[in-house]
Amino acid sequence: MLSDRSIALSAEGLAPARRVDQNAVVFIARGGAPRLEFPEASRIMAEIMLPAGTVPTLETERLRLRAHRLEDFEACTAMWADPVVTRHIGGKPFSREETWSKILRYAGHWALMGFGYWAVEDKATGTFLGEGGFAEFRRDVQPPIEGTPEIGWALVPSAHGKGLATEAVRALCTWADQHFGSTPTVCLIDPENIASAWVAKKCGYQEFRRATYKDHPTVLYRR
Repeated sequence: MLSDRSIALSAEGLAPARRVDQNAVVFIARGGAPRLEFPEASRIMAEIMLPAGTVPTLETERLRLRAHRLEDFEACTAMWADPVVTRHIGGKPFSREETWSKILRYAGHWALMGFGYWAVEDKATGTFLGEGGFAEFRRDVQPPIEGTPEIGWALVPSAHGKGLATEAVRALCTWADQHFGSTPTVCLIDPENIASAWVAKKCGYQEFRRATYKDHPTVLYRR
């Protein structure tokens, strides 16, 4: 049985052709190419969307996870311009413009979805150390992960090798358990990013699929 969304698309000139699996429906644009829609993913995401509001502050022994501020821009720009940070995340440094778009996307997630990314700072000094959180990026990856919150994190090089990533990700997972309930979360990790894979595994993530994203191999983990 097709969803209300399917009916609406038909009215807009998109004719449902067939289901390709239990979650996906192929729609044929009149005079255009077929495309996939995932009504089940949309339903799941609608169920886990949280009320928009103030970004909660999370604290661990050494870290504070808080909302991004405009004054974080320069520190964020420096981090995302560092090739050590981006080696396994996109493969090249990000420009100031791209970093600004990231910050706006974080804010948009909290405003529209009720979840998003936090800035990570040293609890004792307030020094910016990185960021992490959950997102719905609607990535074009197979198998599709739409409707499943995707965790991600990045720390400045000076914070590497100290267990801080594990500390931050565990705090994120605790928050997810309290707010997403039984809905799983996923992450995409470069096969060569051994450090992040180890963090994910320590926090309960298990590999479930090898995939390709933007012509690069990636490993999908789920918790």
